[in-house]
Amino acid sequence: MLKHQTKTHILGAENRERAWKTLTTQEFDVLVIGGGIVGCGAALDAATRGLKVGLVEARDLASGTSSRSSKMFHGGLRYLEQLEFGLVREALKERELAMSRLAPHLVKPLEFLFPLTKRYWQRPYVSAGIFLYDRMGGAKSVPAQKQLTRAGALRMSPGLKRRSLIGGIRYFDTVVDDARHTVTVARTAAHYGAVVRTSTQVVGFLKEADRVSGVVVRDSETGAVGEVKAQVVVNCAGVWTDELQSLSGQRGRFRVRASKGVHIVVPRDRIVSESAIILRTEKSVLFVIPWGRHWIIGTTDTDWNLDLAHPAATRADIDYILAHVNKVLVAPLTPDDITGVYAGLRPLLAGESDSTSKLSREHAVAQVAPGLISIAGGKYTTYRVMAADAIEAASQFIVARVAPSITERVPLLGADGYHALVNQTDHVGAEYGVHPYRVRHLLDRYGSMVHEVLSFADGKPELLSPVDAAPDYLKVEVVYAAAAEAAMHLEDVLVRRTRISIEYAHRGVDCAQQVAELIAPVLGWDEATLDREVALYLARVSAEVESQRQPDDESADALRAAAPESRTRLLEPVTDFAR
Repeated sequence: MLKHQTKTHILGAENRERAWKTLTTQEFDVLVIGGGIVGCGAALDAATRGLKVGLVEARDLASGTSSRSSKMFHGGLRYLEQLEFGLVREALKERELAMSRLAPHLVKPLEFLFPLTKRYWQRPYVSAGIFLYDRMGGAKSVPAQKQLTRAGALRMSPGLKRRSLIGGIRYFDTVVDDARHTVTVARTAAHYGAVVRTSTQVVGFLKEADRVSGVVVRDSETGAVGEVKAQVVVNCAGVWTDELQSLSGQRGRFRVRASKGVHIVVPRDRIVSESAIILRTEKSVLFVIPWGRHWIIGTTDTDWNLDLAHPAATRADIDYILAHVNKVLVAPLTPDDITGVYAGLRPLLAGESDSTSKLSREHAVAQVAPGLISIAGGKYTTYRVMAADAIEAASQFIVARVAPSITERVPLLGADGYHALVNQTDHVGAEYGVHPYRVRHLLDRYGSMVHEVLSFADGKPELLSPVDAAPDYLKVEVVYAAAAEAAMHLEDVLVRRTRISIEYAHRGVDCAQQVAELIAPVLGWDEATLDREVALYLARVSAEVESQRQPDDESADALRAAAPESRTRLLEPVTDFAR
C-alpha cells in the first residue's frame, strides 16, 4: 500500500469501507444527496465552514448532468437576450474566479468566432451584447472582443462557407472537462474533511416527529442497508430532485423539468478553424467547441420524460445538429465522421414557460420539510453560488454557529503550484521519462497533483506508456482513477475519468479489456468480475449505438434502458424504507 493512499482526498477502496462505517455510526451536521457538481460544491462549502459533512451518490461522481454538458464554464451569452442580467453577471464572476484562482488547471480561456449574417443592425447589436458580457463579470483573464471583416473571420475559420457570413466578432469564453472538474471538487471536499461515498443510494428518510433527521442508504454494490443521521439533509439530486422529495413524503415547493441536450464529437480535421464557433439556430445556439483532437458540436433542447439515468440521443437529434452545422461548413459532416455522441439532461425549474429553451436558468432553494432542503435549477458555472445558498438555507437547522461561505478563496486540488509547474514541464518530463507534451496533458487534468499521479508508476515503468487503443491517455491515469478518484467500474473510467467513450470511434470497445486488466488488481476483481465488467461495457456501447439509430425518444430509450447496470443493487426509490 502506498503511503499517500492514506490522504483524505484519495478516494479508493480503503476509503470506501471507512466511509461506510463513519456514515452509519456518526451524526453529521449536513448530509448532501447527489454527487453532481452542485452536491460536490455543497459538500465543499459546508466542510470549509467547519461543519461535519457527508455526501452520498447512488451511482458515480458526475454520472448524470455534470458529465454531459457543453464543456463550457461560461456566463451564457444568449441569456443577455432574455434579459437575465443577474444570472449572466453572477456566472461571469464565477468564470473569472475559476480561471484566475480556483481552478486555472481545469478552466481554460477559449477563443470564439461569432459569425455575422445580417447587415447594418447585427454588428452593433451583437457588439453591445458582447461588450456587456466582457464587462459584467469583471473579466480580467480574457481579451476584449475584436471586430472582423468577412476576410478576417474566414482567416480564423477557413472551414466556413464564404456566403454564410458577412463578417464576424472574436470574443473569449472558457472550456472545461466537466466530469474531471466535478471529481476534483469532490476530492477537495474530502480533503477538507467531508465523507464522500459513491454507489450509496438514498432509499428512505429518517424522521423524528415532523422533522427529517437523516436518511436510509443502500450500497449499490452489495445491497447493504444503513442509516445516516444528520441535523439537516440537502437534496442536490438534479433531475432526480422530485423523486427524492416524493420519497421524503413531501411535495416540495418547486418541480424540476428535464430538458435533453445532445452533442456529437467529430475529429478536429473535419472542420478547419483556429477558434470555437457560436451559431444561431431558430431555437437557440449551436456551439462548435475544440476538444483536444476533436470538436464537440451541440446542443439540442427538448423535453425528456423517460429514463433519467440514461437519456438517449436519437437519429433525429443527430440529424438536427448535422443539418444546422452543415449550413455553414464548406465540407459538410456526415454520420460517418462522428466518433462520439452523448446526451445529458438539464434540471430546469418547471413552470416558467412551455418551451424548455426559455426556462429560467436561475436556481431555487426551498425548505421541503424541517431538516430537508432542496436546490435545483441554475447552470454548471454557478455551482459554487448554488452550493453556498443551499448550505446557508440549511444552517437554520444546525445547532452550532455556522461560519460564512469561504469557497471563493479556496482553490481546488491541483490549482496551487500549477502555473509554476507549467514552466517546469521539461524538468518534470525528464524526471519521470515522459515527453513534455504528455506532462502538459497531465497538468491540464490534474494540475499540481501530477507528481501524485505519476508516483503510481513507481517501480512500474510500463504504466507510463499509452493505453494501446486510446493513446491520448497513459496507463497510469487509468490506475489512478481506480486507486484515488472513486472509479469503481470500467464504465466510470472510460466514460468520466477519461473521455475515451466519446473521443474514439470504437467508443472504448477496443481498449475495454486492457483498461479492465489495469484496474482489476486495484479494485480486487477476480477473473469473473473482470469479464463481467467488460461484457457490461460492451453491452452499454451497443445499446447506445443502436439507440442513436432510432427515430424517436421512446424507441431510443427502450433500447438504451435495456442495457444492464454495472451497479447491480440499484433500486427504484421505495417508500417502505421511510420511517
